[in-house]
Amino acid sequence: MTSTPPSSTADRSVTPVAEDYLKVVWSAHEWSDEPVTTSWLADRLGVGASTVSETVKRLTDQGLLDHQRYGDITLTPAGRTHALRMVRRHRVLETFLVAELGYTWDEVHAEAEILEHAVSDELVDRMDERLGRPGRDPHGDPIPTADGTVHAPAAVVLADLDAGRRARVARISDADPHLLRYLAEVGLGLDAVVEVTAVRSFAGTLTLAWWPPDAPPPSGSVALELGLVAAGMVWVVPQ
Repeated sequence: MTSTPPSSTADRSVTPVAEDYLKVVWSAHEWSDEPVTTSWLADRLGVGASTVSETVKRLTDQGLLDHQRYGDITLTPAGRTHALRMVRRHRVLETFLVAELGYTWDEVHAEAEILEHAVSDELVDRMDERLGRPGRDPHGDPIPTADGTVHAPAAVVLADLDAGRRARVARISDADPHLLRYLAEVGLGLDAVVEVTAVRSFAGTLTLAWWPPDAPPPSGSVALELGLVAAGMVWVVPQ
């Protein structure tokens, strides 16, 4: 997936608020087909529907969003370029905070939300170089390259796997710090191998056996029960 290369310097006509909108619209379609509407944006950003409508209209007039009356909100090519720049900043910052400053993966999202508007593209690129050009952030989200290329894994939601299926953890949503802390406590992280052993839809839970990346099956398995809501925030690549 490739877009127009992000500009090396920020467009001063795009405000931090606009950057947030563009990033959220892009991120909404990264792992889901859910349509982006004004009411969805209002809920996601925690602002009033009228404020969202005004901002979306302004960004549409600027050529950054497409929005048909009562229809979905999508990015224009220019809006996509700005969105990918912010996504790259955010994910490089998260990775740097964990790798270089000792943050845990449940702490970095809020910090990166603040810092992403203050850093330059050059600083982000130097951080990226220092880190060795990682392909993903601490949660498994792919880090766009400087030219706007995104290499996303062919992942599916863990909650959608049937009993008996085995997969490797590719991504864990950073939307709920409590889930991240819990998974860190039990040791389940990226690249772990999981096998669904039972799905109890009536109880809203699934049971899985999992193995650390350095202890592949059949040795070293750990049993874990997850709610389907939590399992819906874990993405895996089936094996």
